[in-house]
Amino acid sequence: MPTEVALLESRALRVEQMGRVDILDKVKSLVMLPDGIHVRTEDVARYFEVSTASVRRLTDRHQEEFTENGLRLLRGADLRSFHSDMMSLWKGEEGESYPQAATQLRLYTRRTVLNVAMLLRDSDIARCVRTYLLDAEESLRAQYDTLDVRVTRIESCLAGVGRALQELGLVLCRMSERLDSLDRKVEVTQQLVGAMSVRLSDLSQDVVRMDARFDARLEAFAHQLRDLRRRTGRR
Repeated sequence: MPTEVALLESRALRVEQMGRVDILDKVKSLVMLPDGIHVRTEDVARYFEVSTASVRRLTDRHQEEFTENGLRLLRGADLRSFHSDMMSLWKGEEGESYPQAATQLRLYTRRTVLNVAMLLRDSDIARCVRTYLLDAEESLRAQYDTLDVRVTRIESCLAGVGRALQELGLVLCRMSERLDSLDRKVEVTQQLVGAMSVRLSDLSQDVVRMDARFDARLEAFAHQLRDLRRRTGRR
């Protein structure tokens, strides 16, 4: 687990924590400008309960890092445009007026404020934010450890499943062989039934022919019998 000193000294560790801006509001409410996105140096100093000079020195010392995390320095036309936007958003705030900087204005985002918290040494608020970050990191690591244990258990179960599947494969192979044998027997039976059907058809035709012959002979016999009766009747 990283320590507070490591967080203060390691930029790589700070980069890993940059997404945890929710920690700021858990420690103390951060009052934003009317756009809901930015705060000024004065607001950052008020949040950490330090002087504005301390915040400026810190941002000057780590200017590149803060710029990567959202710090902006407005001058000239950009500053006038930003003031105009803030004035339009500030309308409706009775009894207050939007404070304007004379020549330049440093703007911080929540990400930049979190960056300040991870670098500012002489602030109880900043130390509290770092503690929250490290505790959250430890909790997350514990969750990962628990997940790793669960995955290991699943893997061990899968090993047993693998063996069962191998045994099932052998059973299925034997069943497949038996089914193939049964298919062959059924095919032979079908051939025998077909042959029997052909023989029965031939026998049926023979019976029909025999019936025809019998009928013909019976008719001839009846004819002969009638002739005999006629001859006998004449006598």
